[in-house]
Amino acid sequence: MIRAILFSSLILAATLANAQTNWQLKSPAKNKICGASVEEAYKKLNDRTAKNVIVAVIDIGTDITHEDLKGMIWTNPREIAGNGIDDDHNGYIDDINGWNFIGGKNGNLLYEATEETRMYQTLRKQWFGRDTTNLKEADSAAFAQFKKAKKQYIVAQKQRDGDAKSMTTIYNLNQHWFWRQIFHMAAGGKQFDTDIAEAKEMTVQGAAYNKINVDSQRIAIVGDDPTNPHERYYGNNEVYTSASTHGTHTAGIIAAVRNNNIGINGVSNDVRIMVLRAVPWGDERDKDIANAIRYAADNGASIINMSFGKYKSPDKSVVDSAIAYATAKDVLFIHSAGNESKNIDTVNCYPNPRSSAADANDSNWIEVGANGKKKGKKLPASFSNYGQHAVDIFAPGENIYATLPGNQYGKESGTSMAGPVVAGVAAIIRAYFPDLSAAEVKSLLVKTAYKYDGKVRTPGHKKMKVKFSTLSVAGGIVDAAAAVDAAKKEKTLISLQK
Repeated sequence: MIRAILFSSLILAATLANAQTNWQLKSPAKNKICGASVEEAYKKLNDRTAKNVIVAVIDIGTDITHEDLKGMIWTNPREIAGNGIDDDHNGYIDDINGWNFIGGKNGNLLYEATEETRMYQTLRKQWFGRDTTNLKEADSAAFAQFKKAKKQYIVAQKQRDGDAKSMTTIYNLNQHWFWRQIFHMAAGGKQFDTDIAEAKEMTVQGAAYNKINVDSQRIAIVGDDPTNPHERYYGNNEVYTSASTHGTHTAGIIAAVRNNNIGINGVSNDVRIMVLRAVPWGDERDKDIANAIRYAADNGASIINMSFGKYKSPDKSVVDSAIAYATAKDVLFIHSAGNESKNIDTVNCYPNPRSSAADANDSNWIEVGANGKKKGKKLPASFSNYGQHAVDIFAPGENIYATLPGNQYGKESGTSMAGPVVAGVAAIIRAYFPDLSAAEVKSLLVKTAYKYDGKVRTPGHKKMKVKFSTLSVAGGIVDAAAAVDAAKKEKTLISLQK
């Protein structure tokens, strides 16, 4: 999913460069802007106090020094910074603001291969140099699996090499004075330069990385055993690296300090962001995600935001076990649905808690699609995945302005942006109504979604129109104000029952 975010940003830049800043906080009930009604929600909470909620952001890293995130980053109260001792005896030394599961004594991993590459390389080791004539029936089936994996790898690598060549061409054009003026007029100047450079670096390095022995690179940097999905204690405490653009943006959507006359307003002002670095450029490993989930649950997170995804999960059972562990601790999961315009009722996007694609999500899990700014046929973002059973709700995800590393700000697009909006709204509810369980919070958000009954373009299909209500379980957009109203009634009911 992180792979797709820069491309969707570049595609949308020319048409959306002048979109209203912070539109995701506006109310669709009062205007044509289909935001999450956050400002309206706070008007309904003036007479209430809140407690801080820990939101774990599992991502590529977050700039914890950003001016608009000061005071919003979680600090481990049981750990003494910099003493090289595991003070809280949780297996992680100096984990002050979270943990980095893709780093080690020899630095930090920025790139990983795709799961298809890792699966192909594993099978290739088994079949390299073997005589494949006169195979037994069981071996014939295994060899057929290897040949299929090899074919998939070759096709995918050809696509990666093509993407790298295309992005290099675009990058080189953008260095030319004439095309720089054209691009900047259409797409918003300096941020376009940054996006182009990052997209070029990502695609070129990604294409190259899938051609090497990826496990050996992992071992050299992280020092863990890539073949052991149950390994727990590895990594380092460096939660902010040079590649933290995506994670800084998602954290800012949730928690940028509100009303401080700096930058932007986040969705929730009563959160502390726990930074868990487990997602590289490429496909995240299941063991890293499972360990990040367990870390979050063990250290007090009540919400986990996951703006990443992939379509193969060889160690899904390990992730499922971690999800069950956190669910037992009343953790609410927010997961971005993906940016490939797919109906994920018919194809699995991981991680997910479902046994099959068409199943409903667990009561502690919210799968989020992305919508655009205005009502009408283009309301669902053209890139967003969707599904009447697999996607729970939509949220603003096009051209969202938020924090970037180095005290910068910029616009990005993707379900990666929609997920944090929902995470922020959930944090508002959990902060002001702490008696509500994770499952009750999900139920509130789904039931109170802002409904739009008009027909819209099915993402990825310009000529195929359906009712917006058929693209998710909620049939609408997350509505913080309506959720607050419902939470007030729910809290009153809980008090009466006591």
